[in-house]
Amino acid sequence: MLSVHARKPAAVVVDPVARALLRIGLTPNMVTVAGTLATITALVLLIPTGHLVWATALTALFAAMDLIDGTMARMRGGGTAFGATLDASCDRLTDGALFGAIAVWLIYTEQAYPSAAVACLIVLVLSQVISYIKARAEAGGLTVNGGLIERAERIIIALAGLFLQGVGVPNAVVVSLWILVVGSAITVIQRLVLASRDPKASTRIAPPKGATDPASTSE
Repeated sequence: MLSVHARKPAAVVVDPVARALLRIGLTPNMVTVAGTLATITALVLLIPTGHLVWATALTALFAAMDLIDGTMARMRGGGTAFGATLDASCDRLTDGALFGAIAVWLIYTEQAYPSAAVACLIVLVLSQVISYIKARAEAGGLTVNGGLIERAERIIIALAGLFLQGVGVPNAVVVSLWILVVGSAITVIQRLVLASRDPKASTRIAPPKGATDPASTSE
């Protein structure tokens, strides 16, 4: 939802930065990898040690690179299949680092109730499933767009919880996690329903390599 509507307002800042990076010889893939490494470093160093406000600020800043690399690709005439694969893979890595770091903070720094860590791990798994449903559906020719909690909403809610906890609001992280548990579960169901209702949902697919195709088996 937000990932679509936020692009136009952000273009005022993102477009000049993207042009400047292209001028100095950087490629979209370079920016993708640099942003991913910077984000993961900030997350795994700052969240477990309790520097939640700094973690929030730096992650929000580095997350802007997720818009910049795509803009750079469009300015060069369009993205590539590998670029899209790299970008999606890096998104999964940063999501894992975010919720993995939160889980470590909950268990070892906050010594929170086990249910809080469980909620964090549920969100981590569901976030991967949400993205996988879309990727697998599109690989099969289906269209699956939207949902209650897409990546932008997931990152914003998680960072909001971290920031509020960092400035002294108790249990803000745990509340944000349970919001994400419910919203992500709904999104998984929404995306599966969208896939099932696609006109191509009943299209037969080829068997995997090594499997016997019943249609070619003689009686």
